[in-house]
Amino acid sequence: MKYPEINLLVGSRRIGQFERECRPVLNPATEEQIGLLPIAREADLEEAIGAAKSAFPAWRDTTPWRRGATLHEGARQVRLNADEIARALVMENGKPLSEAMAEVSAAADTLAWYAEEARRIYGRVFMGRAPESRFMTSREPLGVVALFAPWNFPVVTLVRKLAPALAAGCTIVAKPAEETPAAPSLLAGSLLAAGLPPGVLNLIFGDPSQISKHLIHSPDVAKISFTGSTAVGRALASLAGENLKRMTMELGGHGPAIICGDVDAIRIADMAAAAKFRNAGQVCNAASRFIVDRRIYEPFAARFAARASALKIDNGFDPAVEMGPLTNHRRVEAMAMLTEDAVASGGNLLAGGKRLDRPGFFFTPTVITDVHPTARVMVDEPFGPIAPIVPFDDIDEALELANSSSYGLAAYAMTNHLGTARKLTREIQAGVIGLNSFSVAFPEAPFGGIKNSGWGLEGGSEGIDAYLTTKFVHEA
Repeated sequence: MKYPEINLLVGSRRIGQFERECRPVLNPATEEQIGLLPIAREADLEEAIGAAKSAFPAWRDTTPWRRGATLHEGARQVRLNADEIARALVMENGKPLSEAMAEVSAAADTLAWYAEEARRIYGRVFMGRAPESRFMTSREPLGVVALFAPWNFPVVTLVRKLAPALAAGCTIVAKPAEETPAAPSLLAGSLLAAGLPPGVLNLIFGDPSQISKHLIHSPDVAKISFTGSTAVGRALASLAGENLKRMTMELGGHGPAIICGDVDAIRIADMAAAAKFRNAGQVCNAASRFIVDRRIYEPFAARFAARASALKIDNGFDPAVEMGPLTNHRRVEAMAMLTEDAVASGGNLLAGGKRLDRPGFFFTPTVITDVHPTARVMVDEPFGPIAPIVPFDDIDEALELANSSSYGLAAYAMTNHLGTARKLTREIQAGVIGLNSFSVAFPEAPFGGIKNSGWGLEGGSEGIDAYLTTKFVHEA
């Protein structure tokens, strides 16, 4: 498959590489240029906002049934085009094709979920204070919303924002990541093929700082939703605060996984390794600090390291591949620094710890035991294939280690004891928790963090609430 040509989508116009200054798009498995990305000008941003603003009244007034039908058809179109979208995703992101197909399938499921939620936007009517009066509330779309999606899951993360926004009746200016533009562009094409009217969805790429400032300062943009690093989230939140914009912020994570001594160490190690090295560890809600009961510490660590060492690492199109490259050179440099620091602070390197001597942004799955609590990998979000493992002797010590992070997105607890399970899920400081599971993100369930992992929720009925406002009417 040839890498798709990328266009800006502004209203009904597609703006291609021959009309704008461009930047290269790289294949992370080869470091070779595979495409060119047109960069939006200030005028393009203003035109995109204007197109979304002009399209808003008609889309707002489209019945929820019709909006839902469009999303259902969007889900169908995404499934029809799944192979093309997934292959583009492998080319620009590097993940194995099986993972890319799973991501596209999850995006289609999310569109289908919110197709139904569109019909469940309810108001209330109740008696007023006078005999003939009525109190009424209605839930109404906010207007034009700006959506910022990252490069690690560029399809499903964008859909988790745009599906509820479209279901609610909002119109959109979306900025996917510049590293991974093709898959979101193909997604947008699928939605247009489903009958989404021009201007309802606009897609722009360019200088992230310039675009975010322009969109957030615009009086016509009612809300922003951002998924990305905590550092960038702070900057955007500051801009949004100045302009009194509503925000949903899904930021960094450093998920603790507490592994209690009453579980099967080998089975849980197998589960943990499979979850940890998905998408080369570039997963904000991944378990990234393994806190293990000392009674099973050694067998767990040994099995985890063995599984990590056995993973086949290669281009994502290899049918046997289990982990692809990291998405950019910055992540490779970060992995080398975190590994060196952890070992220097007393950690024991059981597996990996180096870049592969070949083209591509490949870094070996890395397992480090006995990591000092102040090592960078225990403090900073690693966002890569590094797994630090530390022991604990009692459950309160485990909780102290788990809650020592400034992040609070996802956490995990593995135990067969009901009382321990309830204590851990009650006292772990995180927005979402996997109990005897490493899966926490589903279309039908809310997802969001606390502490430095942001605020607001995506997924479930809570996800559509983020794009609605409540209006009250007193009819006398």
